[in-house]
Amino acid sequence: MSTASDADVSGTVSPEAGGRARISRPRLGTGVRTPLSHRVAETVIKALAFTAVAAIALIFVFIAKEALPLFWDADAQREIGGLSALLMPRTWPGHVEAAFLWQPVGDVPKMNVVPLFLGTLRVTVLAMLIAVPLAILSAIYVSHYAPRRLRELLKPAIELLASIPSVVLGFFSLIVVATVVQDVFGLTYRLNALVAAIGLSLAIVPLVFTISEDAIRAVPKELEAAALALGARKHQVVLRVVLPAALPGIAAAVILGLGRAIGETMVVLMASGNAAVMDVLSPGSSARTVTATIASELGEVTQGDAHWRVLFLLGAVLFVVTFALNRAGALIVDRLHRTLTASGR
Repeated sequence: MSTASDADVSGTVSPEAGGRARISRPRLGTGVRTPLSHRVAETVIKALAFTAVAAIALIFVFIAKEALPLFWDADAQREIGGLSALLMPRTWPGHVEAAFLWQPVGDVPKMNVVPLFLGTLRVTVLAMLIAVPLAILSAIYVSHYAPRRLRELLKPAIELLASIPSVVLGFFSLIVVATVVQDVFGLTYRLNALVAAIGLSLAIVPLVFTISEDAIRAVPKELEAAALALGARKHQVVLRVVLPAALPGIAAAVILGLGRAIGETMVVLMASGNAAVMDVLSPGSSARTVTATIASELGEVTQGDAHWRVLFLLGAVLFVVTFALNRAGALIVDRLHRTLTASGR
Protein backbone atom coordinates (compact mmCIF):
# COMPACT_ATOMS: atom_id res chain seq x y z
CA MET A 1 0.00 0.00 0.00
CA SER A 2 1.53 3.30 -1.11
CA THR A 3 1.45 6.44 0.91
CA ALA A 4 1.03 10.05 -0.25
CA SER A 5 4.69 10.70 -0.03
CA ASP A 6 5.38 7.60 -2.16
CA ALA A 7 3.05 8.98 -4.81
CA ASP A 8 4.85 12.32 -4.81
CA VAL A 9 8.20 10.63 -5.34
CA SER A 10 7.39 7.84 -7.78
CA GLY A 11 4.49 9.45 -9.66
CA THR A 12 0.90 8.27 -10.13
CA VAL A 13 -0.95 6.61 -12.96
CA SER A 14 -4.41 7.88 -13.91
CA PRO A 15 -6.77 6.73 -16.70
CA GLU A 16 -7.25 8.97 -19.72
CA ALA A 17 -9.73 9.13 -22.61
CA GLY A 18 -9.09 6.45 -25.24
CA GLY A 19 -7.90 3.86 -22.78
CA ARG A 20 -4.40 5.30 -22.47
CA ALA A 21 -2.76 5.85 -19.12
CA ARG A 22 -1.30 9.20 -18.18
CA ILE A 23 1.73 9.22 -15.87
CA SER A 24 2.04 12.25 -13.68
CA ARG A 25 5.70 13.13 -13.17
CA PRO A 26 6.96 13.50 -9.60
CA ARG A 27 7.47 16.95 -8.20
CA LEU A 28 11.15 17.30 -7.45
CA GLY A 29 11.95 18.21 -3.89
CA THR A 30 8.52 17.27 -2.54
CA GLY A 31 8.92 15.00 0.40
CA VAL A 32 12.60 14.37 -0.46
CA ARG A 33 15.25 15.54 1.94
CA THR A 34 18.70 16.45 0.61
CA PRO A 35 21.37 14.24 2.18
CA LEU A 36 23.64 15.92 4.68
CA SER A 37 26.74 15.13 2.62
CA HIS A 38 25.25 16.97 -0.38
CA ARG A 39 24.45 20.04 1.69
CA VAL A 40 27.95 20.05 3.17
CA ALA A 41 29.47 19.77 -0.32
CA GLU A 42 27.34 22.67 -1.60
CA THR A 43 28.36 24.81 1.36
CA VAL A 44 32.06 24.04 0.82
CA ILE A 45 31.81 24.85 -2.90
CA LYS A 46 30.08 28.16 -2.17
CA ALA A 47 32.68 29.03 0.46
CA LEU A 48 35.57 28.24 -1.88
CA ALA A 49 34.02 30.25 -4.71
CA PHE A 50 33.41 33.22 -2.42
CA THR A 51 36.97 32.97 -1.09
CA ALA A 52 38.44 32.99 -4.61
CA VAL A 53 36.39 36.02 -5.66
CA ALA A 54 37.22 37.83 -2.42
CA ALA A 55 40.94 37.09 -2.84
CA ILE A 56 40.95 38.51 -6.37
CA ALA A 57 39.05 41.59 -5.21
CA LEU A 58 41.51 42.11 -2.35
CA ILE A 59 44.43 41.90 -4.77
CA PHE A 60 42.88 44.66 -6.90
CA VAL A 61 42.20 46.76 -3.82
CA PHE A 62 45.80 46.34 -2.64
CA ILE A 63 47.22 47.32 -6.04
CA ALA A 64 44.96 50.37 -6.23
CA LYS A 65 45.85 51.33 -2.65
CA GLU A 66 49.56 51.34 -3.50
CA ALA A 67 49.31 52.91 -6.98
CA LEU A 68 46.65 55.62 -6.72
CA PRO A 69 48.41 57.84 -4.10
CA LEU A 70 50.93 58.68 -6.81
CA PHE A 71 48.32 61.00 -8.34
CA TRP A 72 48.02 63.23 -5.23
CA ASP A 73 51.31 62.68 -3.40
CA ALA A 74 53.26 65.87 -4.09
CA ASP A 75 56.57 64.43 -2.83
CA ALA A 76 56.31 61.39 -5.10
CA GLN A 77 55.42 63.53 -8.10
CA ARG A 78 58.36 65.83 -7.38
CA GLU A 79 60.67 62.81 -7.23
CA ILE A 80 59.66 61.50 -10.67
CA GLY A 81 59.52 64.99 -12.20
CA GLY A 82 55.74 65.22 -12.45
CA LEU A 83 53.15 62.83 -13.84
CA SER A 84 53.88 64.02 -17.37
CA ALA A 85 57.41 62.61 -17.03
CA LEU A 86 55.89 59.11 -17.02
CA LEU A 87 54.62 59.43 -20.59
CA MET A 88 56.27 62.42 -22.27
CA PRO A 89 59.91 62.83 -23.34
CA ARG A 90 61.97 65.09 -21.13
CA THR A 91 65.39 66.73 -21.26
CA TRP A 92 67.06 64.98 -18.36
CA PRO A 93 70.22 66.28 -16.64
CA GLY A 94 73.23 65.22 -18.69
CA HIS A 95 71.23 64.85 -21.92
CA VAL A 96 71.04 67.39 -24.71
CA GLU A 97 67.75 66.29 -26.25
CA ALA A 98 64.46 65.16 -24.78
CA ALA A 99 64.32 61.39 -24.41
CA PHE A 100 62.25 58.49 -23.07
CA LEU A 101 64.33 56.89 -20.30
CA TRP A 102 63.75 54.27 -17.64
CA GLN A 103 66.59 54.58 -15.13
CA PRO A 104 64.89 54.65 -11.72
CA VAL A 105 68.11 54.40 -9.72
CA GLY A 106 70.37 57.46 -9.53
CA ASP A 107 70.62 61.03 -8.29
CA VAL A 108 67.83 61.98 -10.70
CA PRO A 109 65.38 59.08 -11.15
CA LYS A 110 64.19 58.73 -14.72
CA MET A 111 60.93 56.79 -14.75
CA ASN A 112 59.38 57.09 -18.17
CA VAL A 113 57.21 54.04 -18.81
CA VAL A 114 56.99 54.33 -22.61
CA PRO A 115 60.13 52.18 -23.27
CA LEU A 116 58.67 49.45 -21.06
CA PHE A 117 55.37 49.26 -22.92
CA LEU A 118 57.12 49.42 -26.29
CA GLY A 119 59.43 46.61 -25.20
CA THR A 120 56.43 44.55 -24.14
CA LEU A 121 54.74 45.25 -27.47
CA ARG A 122 57.85 44.34 -29.47
CA VAL A 123 58.45 41.00 -27.71
CA THR A 124 54.75 40.10 -27.74
CA VAL A 125 54.25 40.83 -31.45
CA LEU A 126 57.36 38.87 -32.41
CA ALA A 127 56.31 35.93 -30.25
CA MET A 128 52.81 35.88 -31.73
CA LEU A 129 54.19 36.08 -35.29
CA ILE A 130 56.25 32.99 -34.54
CA ALA A 131 53.81 31.00 -32.42
CA VAL A 132 50.42 31.53 -34.10
CA PRO A 133 51.26 30.27 -37.63
CA LEU A 134 53.28 27.39 -36.20
CA ALA A 135 50.51 26.34 -33.81
CA ILE A 136 47.65 26.63 -36.31
CA LEU A 137 49.53 24.82 -39.09
CA SER A 138 50.46 22.10 -36.61
CA ALA A 139 46.82 21.79 -35.58
CA ILE A 140 45.76 21.45 -39.23
CA TYR A 141 48.40 18.79 -39.90
CA VAL A 142 47.63 16.78 -36.79
CA SER A 143 43.87 16.88 -37.31
CA HIS A 144 43.71 16.19 -41.09
CA TYR A 145 46.99 15.01 -42.55
CA ALA A 146 48.99 13.07 -39.95
CA PRO A 147 48.60 9.28 -39.85
CA ARG A 148 46.81 7.98 -36.80
CA ARG A 149 49.91 6.65 -35.04
CA LEU A 150 51.85 9.82 -35.73
CA ARG A 151 48.92 11.94 -34.50
CA GLU A 152 48.80 9.99 -31.25
CA LEU A 153 52.49 10.81 -30.79
CA LEU A 154 52.55 14.46 -31.94
CA LYS A 155 49.52 15.76 -30.06
CA PRO A 156 50.68 14.73 -26.55
CA ALA A 157 54.24 15.81 -27.37
CA ILE A 158 53.18 19.35 -28.31
CA GLU A 159 50.78 19.64 -25.39
CA LEU A 160 53.55 18.46 -23.07
CA LEU A 161 55.34 21.76 -23.73
CA ALA A 162 52.67 23.48 -21.61
CA SER A 163 53.90 21.61 -18.53
CA ILE A 164 57.47 22.92 -18.85
CA PRO A 165 58.07 25.70 -16.27
CA SER A 166 58.69 29.12 -17.77
CA VAL A 167 61.99 29.40 -15.90
CA VAL A 168 63.21 26.32 -17.80
CA LEU A 169 62.17 27.91 -21.09
CA GLY A 170 63.97 31.08 -20.05
CA PHE A 171 67.13 29.15 -19.18
CA PHE A 172 66.96 27.28 -22.50
CA SER A 173 66.61 30.59 -24.35
CA LEU A 174 69.48 32.11 -22.38
CA ILE A 175 71.92 29.25 -22.98
CA VAL A 176 70.95 27.69 -26.32
CA VAL A 177 68.64 29.97 -28.32
CA ALA A 178 70.68 33.13 -27.70
CA THR A 179 73.87 31.50 -29.01
CA VAL A 180 72.19 30.02 -32.09
CA VAL A 181 70.41 33.28 -32.99
CA GLN A 182 73.58 35.33 -32.61
CA ASP A 183 75.59 32.92 -34.77
CA VAL A 184 72.93 32.64 -37.48
CA PHE A 185 71.98 36.32 -37.78
CA GLY A 186 75.24 37.89 -36.64
CA LEU A 187 73.58 40.11 -34.06
CA THR A 188 75.56 42.47 -31.86
CA TYR A 189 73.66 41.72 -28.67
CA ARG A 190 73.41 38.12 -27.56
CA LEU A 191 70.25 38.70 -25.50
CA ASN A 192 67.60 40.60 -27.40
CA ALA A 193 63.92 40.81 -28.25
CA LEU A 194 64.14 38.06 -30.87
CA VAL A 195 65.62 35.55 -28.43
CA ALA A 196 62.95 36.40 -25.86
CA ALA A 197 60.25 36.08 -28.51
CA ILE A 198 61.45 32.63 -29.57
CA GLY A 199 61.49 31.44 -25.98
CA LEU A 200 58.09 33.02 -25.37
CA SER A 201 56.64 31.34 -28.45
CA LEU A 202 57.50 27.95 -26.93
CA ALA A 203 55.13 28.80 -24.10
CA ILE A 204 52.37 30.01 -26.44
CA VAL A 205 52.41 27.23 -29.05
CA PRO A 206 50.89 24.42 -26.91
CA LEU A 207 48.04 26.66 -25.73
CA VAL A 208 47.10 27.88 -29.22
CA PHE A 209 47.66 24.42 -30.72
CA THR A 210 45.41 22.59 -28.25
CA ILE A 211 42.44 24.94 -28.58
CA SER A 212 42.80 25.28 -32.37
CA GLU A 213 43.05 21.53 -32.88
CA ASP A 214 39.96 20.94 -30.75
CA ALA A 215 38.07 23.62 -32.71
CA ILE A 216 39.09 22.11 -36.05
CA ARG A 217 38.14 18.57 -35.03
CA ALA A 218 34.81 19.85 -33.72
CA VAL A 219 33.72 20.86 -37.23
CA PRO A 220 30.95 18.44 -38.31
CA LYS A 221 32.22 15.71 -40.61
CA GLU A 222 29.11 16.16 -42.75
CA LEU A 223 30.50 19.49 -44.02
CA GLU A 224 33.73 17.85 -45.13
CA ALA A 225 31.89 14.93 -46.69
CA ALA A 226 29.59 17.28 -48.63
CA ALA A 227 32.54 19.29 -49.94
CA LEU A 228 34.39 16.13 -50.99
CA ALA A 229 31.25 14.83 -52.70
CA LEU A 230 31.13 18.03 -54.77
CA GLY A 231 34.62 17.34 -56.05
CA ALA A 232 36.72 19.53 -53.76
CA ARG A 233 40.23 18.42 -52.94
CA LYS A 234 41.40 17.89 -49.40
CA HIS A 235 43.33 21.14 -49.12
CA GLN A 236 40.33 23.03 -50.52
CA VAL A 237 38.09 21.43 -47.90
CA VAL A 238 40.48 22.42 -45.13
CA LEU A 239 40.97 26.01 -46.32
CA ARG A 240 37.44 26.84 -47.46
CA VAL A 241 35.24 24.70 -45.23
CA VAL A 242 36.99 23.56 -42.06
CA LEU A 243 38.97 26.70 -41.17
CA PRO A 244 36.08 29.16 -41.64
CA ALA A 245 33.85 26.93 -39.51
CA ALA A 246 36.51 26.67 -36.80
CA LEU A 247 37.41 30.37 -36.94
CA PRO A 248 35.74 31.35 -33.61
CA GLY A 249 37.67 28.67 -31.75
CA ILE A 250 40.93 29.60 -33.46
CA ALA A 251 40.36 33.28 -32.65
CA ALA A 252 39.78 32.38 -29.01
CA ALA A 253 43.05 30.42 -29.02
CA VAL A 254 44.96 33.39 -30.42
CA ILE A 255 43.48 35.73 -27.82
CA LEU A 256 44.40 33.39 -24.97
CA GLY A 257 47.90 33.10 -26.42
CA LEU A 258 48.16 36.89 -26.56
CA GLY A 259 47.18 37.16 -22.91
CA ARG A 260 49.79 34.54 -22.01
CA ALA A 261 52.45 36.43 -23.98
CA ILE A 262 51.72 39.79 -22.33
CA GLY A 263 51.72 38.33 -18.83
CA GLU A 264 54.80 36.09 -19.14
CA THR A 265 57.68 37.09 -16.86
CA MET A 266 60.55 34.63 -16.49
CA VAL A 267 61.30 34.08 -20.18
CA VAL A 268 61.56 37.78 -21.00
CA LEU A 269 63.38 38.50 -17.74
CA MET A 270 66.12 35.99 -18.57
CA ALA A 271 66.40 36.31 -22.36
CA SER A 272 65.50 39.86 -23.46
CA GLY A 273 68.59 41.71 -22.25
CA ASN A 274 66.49 43.98 -19.99
CA ALA A 275 67.64 47.23 -21.59
CA ALA A 276 64.85 49.82 -21.98
CA VAL A 277 65.68 51.03 -25.49
CA MET A 278 63.35 52.74 -27.93
CA ASP A 279 64.46 50.84 -31.04
CA VAL A 280 61.01 49.47 -31.76
CA LEU A 281 61.62 48.06 -35.24
CA SER A 282 64.84 46.21 -34.44
CA PRO A 283 64.33 42.65 -33.15
CA GLY A 284 68.07 42.35 -32.58
CA SER A 285 68.23 45.01 -29.86
CA SER A 286 67.53 44.48 -26.19
CA ALA A 287 64.07 45.00 -24.72
CA ARG A 288 62.63 45.49 -21.26
CA THR A 289 59.03 44.49 -20.60
CA VAL A 290 56.61 45.64 -17.93
CA THR A 291 56.42 42.25 -16.25
CA ALA A 292 60.20 41.83 -16.16
CA THR A 293 60.56 45.30 -14.67
CA ILE A 294 58.09 44.58 -11.88
CA ALA A 295 59.66 41.20 -11.11
CA SER A 296 63.25 42.48 -11.02
CA GLU A 297 62.73 45.79 -9.19
CA LEU A 298 59.82 45.40 -6.79
CA GLY A 299 61.84 43.49 -4.21
CA GLU A 300 64.58 46.12 -4.09
CA VAL A 301 62.63 49.35 -3.64
CA THR A 302 61.53 51.11 -0.48
CA GLN A 303 57.89 50.54 0.33
CA GLY A 304 55.80 53.65 -0.26
CA ASP A 305 58.29 55.71 -2.28
CA ALA A 306 57.74 56.96 -5.82
CA HIS A 307 59.46 54.00 -7.48
CA TRP A 308 57.29 51.59 -5.49
CA ARG A 309 54.10 53.34 -6.54
CA VAL A 310 55.11 53.54 -10.20
CA LEU A 311 55.70 49.78 -10.27
CA PHE A 312 52.24 49.16 -8.83
CA LEU A 313 50.82 51.59 -11.37
CA LEU A 314 52.47 49.55 -14.12
CA GLY A 315 50.81 46.43 -12.75
CA ALA A 316 47.42 48.15 -12.69
CA VAL A 317 47.81 49.40 -16.27
CA LEU A 318 48.90 45.93 -17.40
CA PHE A 319 45.77 44.44 -15.84
CA VAL A 320 43.55 47.02 -17.55
CA VAL A 321 45.19 46.41 -20.93
CA THR A 322 44.90 42.63 -20.57
CA PHE A 323 41.28 42.86 -19.46
CA ALA A 324 40.44 45.17 -22.39
CA LEU A 325 42.10 42.79 -24.87
CA ASN A 326 40.24 39.80 -23.45
CA ARG A 327 36.91 41.61 -23.60
CA ALA A 328 37.56 42.80 -27.15
CA GLY A 329 38.56 39.29 -28.12
CA ALA A 330 35.43 37.83 -26.55
CA LEU A 331 33.29 40.28 -28.53
CA ILE A 332 35.13 39.41 -31.74
CA VAL A 333 34.71 35.68 -31.16
CA ASP A 334 31.01 36.12 -30.38
CA ARG A 335 30.52 38.22 -33.50
CA LEU A 336 32.32 35.65 -35.66
CA HIS A 337 30.22 32.89 -34.15
CA ARG A 338 26.96 34.74 -34.83
CA THR A 339 28.07 35.64 -38.36
CA LEU A 340 28.98 32.06 -39.22
CA THR A 341 25.79 30.76 -37.62
CA ALA A 342 23.67 33.21 -39.60
CA SER A 343 25.44 32.46 -42.89
CA GLY A 344 24.98 28.73 -42.34
CA ARG A 345 21.20 28.98 -42.13
